[in-house]
This record gives sequence, C-alpha cells and structure tokens, in this order.
Amino acid sequence: MDRLVASTLADVNTRLLAQFSQSPVDVAHRVSDRLAAAHDASHYLLTPLAVVRPKSLDEVANVMAICRRTAIPLTFRSGGTSLSGQAGTDGVLVDTRRHFRTITVLDSGARVRVGPGATVRAVNNRLASNGRKLGPDPASEIACTVGGVVANNSSGMSCGVHANSYCTLDSVVVVLPSGTVVDTGVEGADLRLREAEPGLYHGLHRLRERVRGNEESVRRLRKLHALKNTMGYGLNSFLDFDRPIEILQQLMVGSEGTLAFVAEATFRTVPTMKYVATELLVFPNLADATTALPALVDAGLATIELMDAASLRVGQRDPEAPEELRELNIVDHAALLVEYQEETEDNLARRLTEAPALLARLPLSQHAALRTDSDRRARLWHIRKGLYAAVAGARPPGTTALLEDIAVPVERLAETCAELQRLFDRHGYEGCVIFGHAKDGNIHFLLNERFDRPEMLARYEAFTEDMVQLVLSQGGTLKAEHGTGRAMAPYVRRQYGDELFDVMWELKRLVDPDLLLNPGVLLSHDPDSHTRHLKTAPPVEEEVDRCVECGYCEPVCPSRDLTRTPRERIVLRRELERARNVGDVELARTIENEYEYDGIQTCAVDGMCQTACPVLINTGDLVRRLRSESVGPVSQAMWKTAAGHWDAASRAGSLALSIGNAIPTALPAMATRLGRSIIGDDVVPLYTEDLPAGGQQRRVIASDDPAAVYFSSCTQTMFAGATSEGVAESFLRLCEQAGIGVSTPQDIPSLCCGTPWKSKGFTDGYDAMKARVRESLLRATRGGDLPVVCDASSCSEGLAVLLDVAAEGVFRVVDAVAFIDEHVLARLPRLEQLTSLTIHPTCSSTQLGINGALQRVAEAAAHSVTVPEDWGCCAFAGDRGMLHPELTAVATKPAANNVAAQATAAYASLNRTCEIGMTRATGETYVHILQVLAQTLPPISDQS
Repeated sequence: MDRLVASTLADVNTRLLAQFSQSPVDVAHRVSDRLAAAHDASHYLLTPLAVVRPKSLDEVANVMAICRRTAIPLTFRSGGTSLSGQAGTDGVLVDTRRHFRTITVLDSGARVRVGPGATVRAVNNRLASNGRKLGPDPASEIACTVGGVVANNSSGMSCGVHANSYCTLDSVVVVLPSGTVVDTGVEGADLRLREAEPGLYHGLHRLRERVRGNEESVRRLRKLHALKNTMGYGLNSFLDFDRPIEILQQLMVGSEGTLAFVAEATFRTVPTMKYVATELLVFPNLADATTALPALVDAGLATIELMDAASLRVGQRDPEAPEELRELNIVDHAALLVEYQEETEDNLARRLTEAPALLARLPLSQHAALRTDSDRRARLWHIRKGLYAAVAGARPPGTTALLEDIAVPVERLAETCAELQRLFDRHGYEGCVIFGHAKDGNIHFLLNERFDRPEMLARYEAFTEDMVQLVLSQGGTLKAEHGTGRAMAPYVRRQYGDELFDVMWELKRLVDPDLLLNPGVLLSHDPDSHTRHLKTAPPVEEEVDRCVECGYCEPVCPSRDLTRTPRERIVLRRELERARNVGDVELARTIENEYEYDGIQTCAVDGMCQTACPVLINTGDLVRRLRSESVGPVSQAMWKTAAGHWDAASRAGSLALSIGNAIPTALPAMATRLGRSIIGDDVVPLYTEDLPAGGQQRRVIASDDPAAVYFSSCTQTMFAGATSEGVAESFLRLCEQAGIGVSTPQDIPSLCCGTPWKSKGFTDGYDAMKARVRESLLRATRGGDLPVVCDASSCSEGLAVLLDVAAEGVFRVVDAVAFIDEHVLARLPRLEQLTSLTIHPTCSSTQLGINGALQRVAEAAAHSVTVPEDWGCCAFAGDRGMLHPELTAVATKPAANNVAAQATAAYASLNRTCEIGMTRATGETYVHILQVLAQTLPPISDQS
C-alpha cells in the first residue's frame, strides 16, 4: 500500500476503528497522529493504522484481542530510539510511554521494578540515593526506555555480557498474545504457567531438549553469546535455565516485542562506582588504537570507548569539548576514552599508581594521565554519548543516516576495522565514522545514504553483503546491542545456520501462533526485507534539518503527554513537505490544520529540547518562526506600539489582574471565555481564580558606586508576589546586607527582555524593544563595564539573547540568583534557616547553567533541600499557562506528584510565572528563592 495513500483518513481500517470504539482504550487515528508515530531513530518508515495508548494490562490484552479478530498486526513502542527498525509498523502501534512509567525501588535499591515506559535515566535517578543503578548503560539512556532495553537486550559502555539485561533481569510481568498475564516473580509461577498455557509450557520444554541435544547448536550458541549478541532470539536461555517459566522470562530479553508485551520488569541492580578516573587516549591512527586494546583490557579498565578520526572531528565542534581536543590537529588520529571505576578510594589509588607505566608503553600522540576531574569527565562522556546523533546531524542534506552495530572477538577488532575502512572506500562512502565499545569488540559505524535513487540503494545492498561476509568470517555477530530489527532479519539464518533458525521460527509460532506481534522484525524469509520501507529525509527548515529523529528531546518536552514532542513537530514538517512534493493537497491541508494546535499553540518554546539534543536543535526556534509567519499586520503594529509604551502596557495588565482579583471570579472568567470564543484561544488569556493580583511598578534606583545594573523583571509588575515583600525588595535587602550597591536604568519601567514578542513571533515589536533596551543599558552599564542582573530566570535568558551576549560580548547578563550566590552569600550574617525547602529549577535556569547556584542559595536558606525527581518545565511560558492551562497541567503533573509525597516548610523557584504554575499544580505557595533567603536574615537588632 502506498504510504501517502495509507496516511489519509479514508483508508484507515474502518473495521478496526469500529472495534476500538467499543473499547475504553485511548486510540489516536488522525493523520498527524499516525504520521508522527511513524518515525523513530531508524532508517525505516511505516505508517500505522492507529496509535493506541493502553493504561493497564487489561487494556493491553483487549488491544491484542481486537487485533486477533481483525487480523491486523501490532507493534509495541516506547522511546523510539531503536536503530534497526523494530519500533515501526503499518498495523497498530501500541505506545507504552504514557501510562507505564512506574518505578518502585525494592530492597534498599538492590532491586528495582520498572514499567516499560520509564527511561533508563529516570530509573537511575531514582536509584542514585541508594548508590545503585541499572546494569545496562546504553548511550541513549536519556531517552531509551526499559521496555526497549529488555526487548533489545541493550547493553552499553561498561556492562558487557556480565551486567546486561539478560544477566540482571530478576522477573517480568508479560501479556502473551493469547491475553494471558504471566508474572514470573510470584510463588509457584512455573505451575501457574503450566496450568494456564499447557501447550506453551510443554513446547518450551520440548525446544529446550532439542537445543541441548544438538552439539553443534550448543557450541554455536556458547560462542556467539560470549560476545555481545542481539541477533535473533536468545536461544542461550534454553542452555542457561531449566524451568519453562525461567526460559520464557529470559526469552523476553532481546525478543523485540515479537513474543509478548513486557508490562513490568524487575532488575537486580549494580553498585554505582563512586571513584572514577578518566582519560582520552589519542593515537596516531586507528590501527594503533585497536592494537593497544589487549593491554588496556588486561589492565582492568571498566570502559574503553573507541572514536576514529571522523568522530573526533565531530567531537571538536561540541561546545563542551576539552581544550586539548579542540586544539588537536586531527589527521588520521583515533582515540580511546578509558575509565577506571572502583568502589573504594584505595582501589582507585592503586589503579592510578599502575596507570603511568601502562600508558608509557602505548604509542600515544599526546601526553595522557587518568584524572578524577568530574567536570572534565562529564565533558568527555557528553561527547561520546551524543556521538551518533551529532555525526548523523552533520550528514549531507537529503541523506539518511544508518548506524550499524557489530561485534567480533577483541583480538580481531583491529583487522575488522581496517577491512571496514577498505569497504567504505570500495563502495564510495565518504565521511563514515567508526566508534563504540572497544573493550567488548563491539563497534558502531555510521554511513549516509540516499534511498531515493536506485543506484544508491544498489550500492547499499552491495555494501551490506560485503559487511555481512566480513563480520561472519571474523567469528562475529551482525548485531551486538541494537537488536536485529528489520535491518538484519534476513541474515539471521546466515549467522546461526538452518537448525537454530528453524528453532527460532518454532518458538515464534509456539508463543505467537497468529504471528500477530511485530511481523517482519527479527525473523524474515524475505531476503530483501531489509531494503523495504526505507526512509528519506527531505530538507525542510534550516532550524531542524539536522534532526536524526533520535527522540532524545522527548522526555524533557512539557507537551509530550498532551500533543507533540519536538521530534514529532519536526517529522510532521517533513511529512508536510513530502505531501506538497507529490501534490497531495488534501493531505497537506490536513497536516497543517492539525499542526496549528498540536505543533504551534501548545509548544512552550522553552528550549528544554536543546538541553537534551546532541546536535543542539531548539525546536522553539522553528515554532517562533512559524508563529511570526502567521502574525497579521494589525497584530504586529499593536505589539510594536506596546513595545514603545511598555510602562503603560504592563501597568494596564497589572490593573486588569487586580480588578479581576477584586471582583467575583465568575465575571472575568466569563469575559475571557467570551473573548476566546470570538478572537481565539491562542490570543485571549483565560482568567482563573488562582491568578494573583497585579504587582507594583518597578522602581528606579540610583547608587553612587554600583556593582551592577539591576534589571528587574516586568513580571513583577504584571503579577504580585505571594509575600508582602516583593522579589525586588528581597534582592535589594540582601545586597544591602552584603554592602553591595546597585542601580537601575532610568527608564526601567519601560524596558523588557523581549520574550513576550519573541515567543509570539512579533518581530517588529521585538526589534523595537531590542533597540530601546540596548541604548538604555549602554548608558546604565557605562558601555558594558557593569554586569546586568535580572531577577527572573526566563528574563535573564531572554535578555542575554536580546543583547546578543554570546556573539557580541558587550554586555554581561547575570541572573540574580547567580549574582547572590557569587557575591552576596559569603557576606551575609548567620541566617535563621528553615527546616526544609522544595525548589523548582526552570527551563531557563537549566539553559543558563545556574541550577547549581539555585541549589547553593537554597542550602543557605534551609537545612534540607529537595528537588523533585520528576521536575521539568512547567510550560507556563509567560502567558502560555493562561492561554492553554491544559499544557501546564500536563507538564507539572509528575513534579506535583513528587511534591505531594514529601511536604516541606517552604517552596521556591526563580521565575514568577513558574511560581504561579507550580502553585497551581501543587496547591503549595511557591515564591522566589531570594524571598525565602531574605526571610532568613536575622533582625537588624540581632545583627548588632
């Protein structure tokens, strides 16, 4: 079926939708819902008929029953970081991220029970206080989910084959295609399986004996699973375990959603190594680097990560790259990122004593020494973990990035890498990179291809055949940790032989007799299936064309549970372009109409996506431009006028809130609802009773010897604070206590950071305010000699952008919290600390890199400080929380649940609208952290 034809509503299977209409399960079947879900990090693209989001095991079983009755296959998907094409379908796509994110720490962290939608990072954050973590440590831990980790037997940097999913899985709860729910962790689970599924039970026993009774099968499985190996099913389960319930549990690992739905997984955790030492060892070439591996492995290094010359060049461009990497003149160099990880300080000291002699024997290009510098370590790992997406993001326009994943015995890695480079040259692939987990003989290589040209597809097919021959001739495996997927399904027989391939098919038919789950993935009789449904990526918009659809941005996006994620906003723009290119006017119009609310109105343009994106895409830039293109001349003129009279405009807004606060809530609420119905709900804010009254006009302050220019935020004028003393008064009182004088611009009431104009796309007004602020601050800062201090984190960020701080360097913009942390805290008298305090970092404080300052100021104000584990952008976004309160409600729900579970004496943030959003979400009164700190100052009489 043609994908564009299938993507129209008329072709959605009506019988399927009729079945779902009788079910309580959440079903999304609009064009944009299905097209957005068609994309993952792989080079495949299939458009589902519908996207369902079940909330419970019963609903999952119901979905399976519906798909059996309609003979439509289904595929489970969570993070969508899958690189081998195992997370896409043209049937029913079951999204497990929204309702299966539970994390329960057991046995003081020795075990953890997790839903398939929880990310690895979220689980490890929950385990951190226990000094434990998951064994699997994939580089995509920010976005990949536990469901995917189990389904693909994900491993990563240091877990090898001793602490991966297979080795650390304690129990699972699965829903079989029959609808039977199996919990392998309950007492008598084996007997329960025999009673509930006798055919399956005895079939597993029969397959166990078949595998064990074939010497060649045993030999081959032992050899292949001594390496990282995710090709085909994990038939080593039949060798390692005896009881059918245990075998079934372990077969779930690496099954890629083709056998059952893993609804819950319990893992045995591993200790977090507190004492680490890291270094980037640079070699003249790849051969020298790989030849050094045996000595480094023998030295007991926990991680040895390979990066070839092309990888290093990409790493050089990362803003966080250490100086020695940025300055390296890369020719044919290669590097190994190595690290010791130890439980005790003495053990690490012993390792470091031995390290110089080890390094002295290596042919290094520059001096190296393993170091315990945590900041440098973070920079190096940031480069390594983001390498795939960063390299793929630098691909030529119109090409698709393919990341292959192989493993060979370590002693054969050097020869394999050399031959791979020859294959790149033979087939004309330029700019390819080789990197990966060298300690395990597991490397990744990335190449770029155009699948819209037949000759390019033929080249890819020829290269793949040569690559398969190379890896198998070296005694390796064609997939080490990314899963078989569609990419290698046709080659499973080649790697395992006829007998084990037949066992795998017998297993598939035994557990899933209708072949319902994820067909075409992991096993295939079609020798060309790996070249079907290939994805193209037409250039669309400069802001986002680098996107490789990895999904790293999704867990931090505040609208992810309401409408669209950054990845989905981008891929829908690509789908729109595709529709236009083929002249499908109806499809293009439908995407545009659905995109208005999903993609534009409910984007918080908070920039959190950029903090997670390896190629630093801020999808908010795209949305802001789209908003500006839709702005009419009347609106542009009105907001430009407001920029010229901002003092009056902000006081008018303040007055409106004060009036609304003084009269019955129903009246202003009714008025705003009427206005929204006439003018539009993305124009007129909705008045609600939890909004504060208006604040006070900003004061002009003069100082004979100012240390800084104070740029108080106009949000303080718009919204009154929750305490009698405003943020400005608190900031000034703290500075006074420290003997620090500040002044303000003479026209401060008329100035703004420009965010209201920028976020809405009012470019004319933004330019007018920019010119006004720049002129005023040049006078106030004496040409840039004094720093500019702002008391709202979003305004601090906005002001830095407005003044082009990064590009021009004329002005220095400092958030008030960072200023107090650096210049004031040490000068304050002994504070009367609160017992406990909950703080809410913001998207802008994260972007500014001042969350550490926020923590230190909070620790000065309270004995105990809590940061909710699930904090994220509140999505109030200036007025977005009043225009679309449903966005803020969804964005704040996880953090609100954390707050409800642990009461504290006070609650604080560092941005007025965020304080309003969090107050609305939690029912607790949030104030600015500087107001909290000022409250802890002792009375003047006590200080004397």
